[in-house]
Amino acid sequence: MTTPAQDAPLVFPSVAFRPVRLFIVCVALTALAMVAAAFGGNVLYGAFFGLGLGLGLINALLVRRAVESITADDHPLKKKMALNSATRLLVITALALTVAFIFRGNGGLAVLFGLAIFQALLVMSTSIPVLRKIRSEGLNVADTEAKD
Repeated sequence: MTTPAQDAPLVFPSVAFRPVRLFIVCVALTALAMVAAAFGGNVLYGAFFGLGLGLGLINALLVRRAVESITADDHPLKKKMALNSATRLLVITALALTVAFIFRGNGGLAVLFGLAIFQALLVMSTSIPVLRKIRSEGLNVADTEAKD
């Protein structure tokens, strides 16, 4: 007998997530964006871009916390993770869109651009170390099938 998908336990691989390194990269990118925006005549573009990067980093940290919390349960469910993700993404998106709307004339749209760039940074910063490890050690896949 198989377990329905919504009741199947969560299985998360360990991920090479380094929030301090990402924070340093976000600060550096924000500084570059503010310098570039100053040359364009509106420093707020750079500041809003940095706010978007910050929201992305907060989201990533909240994801890690949620994964650790939910997978600590004896029988973690995908439903819990899905509800957590939907709520978190709704709040962050609402914040970013509100800032973009309120400050639309002063570069508020840069918040959304910062969020998008952060996602690319996150994917690169977590996938490159994993790919390097796979390339050097090969892919060791353990059989995790349940024995009845």
